[in-house]
Amino acid sequence: MTIARQDYAFPFRIDPASQQTAQAGYAAHVDQMVRQLLLTTPGERADLPQFGCGLRSLVFAPTNDALLATVKLRIIQGLNQWLAGVVSMVDVVLGADTSGSVPEPGTFQVTVTYTLVETQVDQTVTVTIG
Repeated sequence: MTIARQDYAFPFRIDPASQQTAQAGYAAHVDQMVRQLLLTTPGERADLPQFGCGLRSLVFAPTNDALLATVKLRIIQGLNQWLAGVVSMVDVVLGADTSGSVPEPGTFQVTVTYTLVETQVDQTVTVTIG
């Protein structure tokens, strides 16, 4: 019999039904960790000052191939450092199109494909930074 793995949910909160710390399943927990890494700026967390990719600091950088390479490099390095190299693919689109119309300047969309270690299933997370 296999017991389903549970981890703390993010953001940290109390589950109103059980009055205990909210839990998330394994796949949801890894998704939450990837999102935390992408959206955190180094220095933002007092307990882990190196944690994060610092992507928001690049939003107003000149849009070119160097920016794409920098964003991808930061993401891959961060995932390899903090989440044991589970990343399969990183895709970055500058001027992320979030509404189906014209892309917004000063934004980019990051799509990370990774493999869950426990189940060997590929998952995808897409985050818009801007």
